[in-house]
Amino acid sequence: MSRTSSLPGAVGTVTSYAFWGDDGKALAVFYAAALGWQVTQEYPDENGVPTAFLVTDGTTTFVFYTAKDFTAPDWPEDELPFHLDLAFDDIEAAEQRLLTLGATKPAHQPGGEHWTVLKDPSGQPFCISAAQSQDS
Repeated sequence: MSRTSSLPGAVGTVTSYAFWGDDGKALAVFYAAALGWQVTQEYPDENGVPTAFLVTDGTTTFVFYTAKDFTAPDWPEDELPFHLDLAFDDIEAAEQRLLTLGATKPAHQPGGEHWTVLKDPSGQPFCISAAQSQDS
């Protein structure tokens, strides 16, 4: 499949990944700490209240929004439209650090020895696994 298009300007790029939660700032702080990134910007809603928070490493950007009517999925009963997979060199240390930062570990763990499911402070599942070595 060709990456070019006959329509001018029809090829796009992803500029950020956006996530909703009950407290966008808390999620931004959590993921910034988890990844060693920075919360770089805040954007207010129409009333001037900071509602969107950007987290970046300089190449990838996540936006975390405060959504008034947010409800965390009832996982594993609810299917997830998407989730994050994060990899760490020391998975055991990362799990302990993430739990200290406010993540929780549900009883249901479908990944066996391949990955661990945690929930972020808003209750949304994400997975952690060992980073793949360059030799793999």
